[in-house]
Amino acid sequence: MIELILPTMTCGHCVRTVTDTVHQVDAQATVDIDLAAHRVRIGSQRPGEDFAKALAEEGYESA
Repeated sequence: MIELILPTMTCGHCVRTVTDTVHQVDAQATVDIDLAAHRVRIGSQRPGEDFAKALAEEGYESA
């Protein structure tokens, strides 16, 4: 399980964008988002760095 904290993820639109971005990296990935805690948990065989990089490109730097 990959866990990222995304401080700039603050709304439903952000949740949708983060989910779509994760699925662009790995279409089979599971995504669990806790918006209040700004936490994303990703279930995937891909390295966490792949997701962190893709999310950063969308404006969601991990803390």
